[in-house]
Amino acid sequence: MRCFFSFTFIFTLLFSTVLYAQPRPKIGLVLSGGGAKGAAHIGVLKIIEANKIPIDYVVGTSIGAYVGGLYALGYSVDDIEKIMLNIPWDDSYSDLIPRNLLSFEHKELRDLYNIPIRLGITDGQLKSPSGLLLGQSAANLLKLSTDVVPTFDHFDHLAIPYRAIATDLATAKMVVLDKGSITKAMHASAAVPGAVNPVMIDGKLLVDGGIVNNLPIDVVKAMGAEIVIAVDIGAPLLSTDNIKSAFDVIEQLSTILTNNTTLAQKRYISTKDILIRPNIDELSTTDFSMMEKSLELGKQAALLAEQELKKLRVTEIEYARFQQQKMQKSLTWFRPFIQPIISIEYQNNSSVSTSVIKEKLGINVGDIVSKEQLQLALNRVYAIDEFEHVDAEFVNLPQGRELVLITRAKSWGPNYLRLGFNLESDFANGSIVDLDFAYIQNEMTHYGGMWTNKIKLGWESMLASEFYLPLEETQHYFVRSRLQYAHDKWASSKERSEIINKYFLAKAGVGFNYQNDGAVELGFIGEKGKIAFEDGTSTSLDHDSLGGYFSFNFDNLNSMNFPTEGNRISLNLAWRNDNYQESNGLAPKDTSLEIRFDWRGAFHIKNHTFVGIASFATVDNDTDFTVHVTELGGFLNLSGYQKDALIGAHKGFLALVYQYNLGRELFGKTSLPLYLGLSLEEGNVWDINETVSLDGLVHSGSFYLGTDTDFGPAVFGIGFASEGESTVFLSFGKSF
Repeated sequence: MRCFFSFTFIFTLLFSTVLYAQPRPKIGLVLSGGGAKGAAHIGVLKIIEANKIPIDYVVGTSIGAYVGGLYALGYSVDDIEKIMLNIPWDDSYSDLIPRNLLSFEHKELRDLYNIPIRLGITDGQLKSPSGLLLGQSAANLLKLSTDVVPTFDHFDHLAIPYRAIATDLATAKMVVLDKGSITKAMHASAAVPGAVNPVMIDGKLLVDGGIVNNLPIDVVKAMGAEIVIAVDIGAPLLSTDNIKSAFDVIEQLSTILTNNTTLAQKRYISTKDILIRPNIDELSTTDFSMMEKSLELGKQAALLAEQELKKLRVTEIEYARFQQQKMQKSLTWFRPFIQPIISIEYQNNSSVSTSVIKEKLGINVGDIVSKEQLQLALNRVYAIDEFEHVDAEFVNLPQGRELVLITRAKSWGPNYLRLGFNLESDFANGSIVDLDFAYIQNEMTHYGGMWTNKIKLGWESMLASEFYLPLEETQHYFVRSRLQYAHDKWASSKERSEIINKYFLAKAGVGFNYQNDGAVELGFIGEKGKIAFEDGTSTSLDHDSLGGYFSFNFDNLNSMNFPTEGNRISLNLAWRNDNYQESNGLAPKDTSLEIRFDWRGAFHIKNHTFVGIASFATVDNDTDFTVHVTELGGFLNLSGYQKDALIGAHKGFLALVYQYNLGRELFGKTSLPLYLGLSLEEGNVWDINETVSLDGLVHSGSFYLGTDTDFGPAVFGIGFASEGESTVFLSFGKSF
C-alpha cells in the first residue's frame, strides 16, 4: 500500500509539472540597417547561438533584412559569415555591363561613346533613370547569397517567420514585405533612394526601409514576439566640424531620418527586451572591407549583454529540437536545388524578341541550374543592353521546378543620347580634343532596327546617319546603310604641312552576326571628296571612288583600354574604281585593292598582363598615288611620334606590351586599377611606290602609368623612337 501511495504521489507531481509548466516566451530578433556595418549582426547571432537561444521571428531593415533573411531561410551563422565575407560587395556600386558580354555592335558603341550617362528622349522630353544605379549588380549579389530559392506564398513558411521593411516611395508609408521573392524583398529594403532605382513589388515603388522604420520592434511584436532582441547599427549624427560639403549635408539628413525612426521604435522596448548597440560608430556604411572588424565589434557588444541573454536560453535538448525543426523546413526549398527545370516562363516587358532573350539565357527545360549558372545566364540577357532590370524567380510546383524570367525595358528609352570624349596632348604640338554625340532611335522595325545620327567635333569632325536593321527575329542577319560627311586631318610634320580630307561617304551592305562576339559584312561603298594642304601652298585633289567592301570582325576583349584577356581581330578589304582630278587639270584613274588587318590580344598571370598588338595595311593599284592611306603615331602606335604623324599606303606594326597592376598591391583587390606599363614597338609606313623593307622599320617604345575609369583610360607616359623622336603624352577619354 505504501508503494501505491508513493507511486501516486510521484505521478501526480510529474503530471502537475507538465500541466502547469509555463511555455517558453516567443523571441523576436530585430536587425537594423547600417550598410557595410551589417556584419555586426553576424557577431551578435554567434553569441545568441552560443547561448542556445531559439529565435522565433526575424524582422530586418536594409542590411538587417539581408542578414535576417539568410537566417530565416535556414542558413547557419557560420554559413552567413562565409557568404557575406566572400561576396564582392563593391561590384554592387556599378551596373556597367562587362565589355566581353556585349554584342559586337554594342562593343563598338561602348568604345566610341565612353561617357557613362543614361539619357533618353521620348516625345520630346529628356528622361533618365530613377537612381544613379539600376540595381542589377546588387540583385545578382543577393541571388548569389540566397541561392536559387523559390518564391514563397508567405514568409511565415520559412525556417523562421520573417519580414523585411521597405518604404513606399509614393506615399512615404512603411511596407512590411511578407511574401514573394525573398531576394527581391531584401533588395527593396536596401534600395537607397536616388542612389539605386526603386524596386517594384505589387505595383508599389519601394525604397530603403530605414526612412520609415530602421529598427522595426513594433513589427516583430505584432508577429507575436513576447521578448525582443534588437540590434541597432544605425549611423551617428555628424558633428558640426564634420559637415563640410553638400554630400555631408545629404548624409546628415538621411541619418536624421533613420535615427528618428529608431528613437520612435525604442519606445516599444519593455524591461524584458534586450537592446544591443555595437560600438561601430567610427566605421563607414560603404566600406565593405571593414566587415571582419564590424563582426568582431558585434560579438563584443553581445557579450556585454550576455547575462541578460542567458535568461533566454533553453536546454540542449530543446535547442537541438529547435534546430532540427528549422533544418527540416529549409530542406523544402534547399532540396529542389538539385531538381531539373520542368518549364520556363518568359515575362518579357520590353520590345526585345523573346527568341533573342531565350537564346541569350541558354537554359533549357531539363537543366539543373546552380546559382553560378543562373548569374551567368542573367548577365548574358542583361548584356543585350536593352533592359533596366533582368530577374529570375523559381516556383516550386507539384510537378517540379519552374523558372520565371522577368525582363523590364529601360524606363528612359527607347531612344537614347550617347556622349564620347577624348583628350590627347604631347605637350609640344598642342592638344587634341574630340567630342562625340549620338542620338540613337531603336525599335525602327519589327525586328528591332536602330537608326543612329552622329556628330563629331574637335580635331576631326563628322556628321553621319546610319541604319542598322536586323532581317529576322533572332537578329543574326542584318543590313546596314550609312551616309557621312567628314573632315579628316593629318597633323603637320617636318616634311609637310597639315593635310585635310573633306569627303562624302555612302555605304550599304548585308551582314551576319555569326556569334555574339563577331560579324561579317559585305556591301558597296562610294566616296567623293577633296584633299588639300591646310596652308593652300600645294595642289588640291578632287577624288571619287565606287566599289565594294568585305569585313570580318571578332572581339572578346574584356577591355579595349587595359585588356587582361581576350582578342580583337579585324580584317577589312575594299575594291574600288578611283578617279582623281588635280587642280592643275590632270585626271588619273585607278583600280585599287585595299587590305587592312588589326589584332590585339591579352592574357594575364595574377597582376601581370601581356598584350600583343599587330597592324598591317596595304593598297595595290596601277598608279603611284592613292587617297586611301593609313596612319602611325601616338600611344602604343609608335609611341615616339605624335598622333597620326606618319601616313602612307602601306603599314606594318608590331608591339609587345607589359602591364603590372599596382592598384592591387597598393589599394587592394577592389580598388581602381593602376597600371605601370612598358611597350616595345616596331613599325613604319611606306608610300604607294616604295618597297616595303624590314630595314625601314622604326624602333619605338614607351613607359607609362595609367588607370581605367568609367570615362575611359587615363594615361601619362613617355614615348621614344629610334629616329630621335620622343614625346611626353597625356591621354584621357576614349579607347586608344
